[in-house]
Amino acid sequence: MKVFISADIEGVATTTLWDHTTPSHPSYGPHAKRMTDEALAAVQGAKNAGATEIVIKDAHGPGTNIDPSRMPSGVTLLRNWSGHPYCMAQGVDKSFDAAMFIGYHSAAGRAGNPMSHTISGGNAYIKINGAYASEFLLYSWACALEGVPTVFLSGDKMLCDDSAGLHPLLVVCPVKDGLGAMTINYSPDDMTAKIAELSETALKQDLGKALVTLPDHFEAEIFFKEHVKAEKASWFPGVELVSANIVKYSSDSFFEILRTTIWII
Repeated sequence: MKVFISADIEGVATTTLWDHTTPSHPSYGPHAKRMTDEALAAVQGAKNAGATEIVIKDAHGPGTNIDPSRMPSGVTLLRNWSGHPYCMAQGVDKSFDAAMFIGYHSAAGRAGNPMSHTISGGNAYIKINGAYASEFLLYSWACALEGVPTVFLSGDKMLCDDSAGLHPLLVVCPVKDGLGAMTINYSPDDMTAKIAELSETALKQDLGKALVTLPDHFEAEIFFKEHVKAEKASWFPGVELVSANIVKYSSDSFFEILRTTIWII
């Protein structure tokens, strides 16, 4: 079994403040370690389920947060960015049997995490077909474009609740909750054990029944916090300015939605 893992940091068990996710800040180190710990817990679950090849995409900020020296045998770590539209899921292809997402967070426009956002902090929301789009939605659907089913998600509780119906056999693992600027944090050791246990459970399902059927058409909308960014984005081919801060674009191809989004965001 070959498994793809995408890991972020705002949805790991310990983070509360943006400072915790910023490499230049003194408080960042323990949270980067936590991101590594949770990714490795998913690796352990995958190996327990029979995985023999695992690829991890370090998908936060600079893409150099996970400690490469801690990668066990059989694990490949993808660091930094090439600019590919798959972005946080870059590296996934048809050779993988399943995908898992670790440390993910609520979407821009949702209140489940003090650091809720989608791709950048420059937008108030991104919507796909009228629904708030999280990074998990965008990049788990990118996996689906390659025929790879997404079976596991860990992150804040609201994201897990919002995402439960996105994939047929998705197993979710909330590792913290949020209320306004507050987070409700649980024992990191307990959460590591839970990630390992539930990721193993997720991969032992009938993966042939796990692939989502994507919509036939996609309508995307971005509400930029600054109107000047909406004006600039509106000059990208296919993008329409519908109000001072909002642009829309559409396609029957989800890849085209991803490509447009990564260029204008």
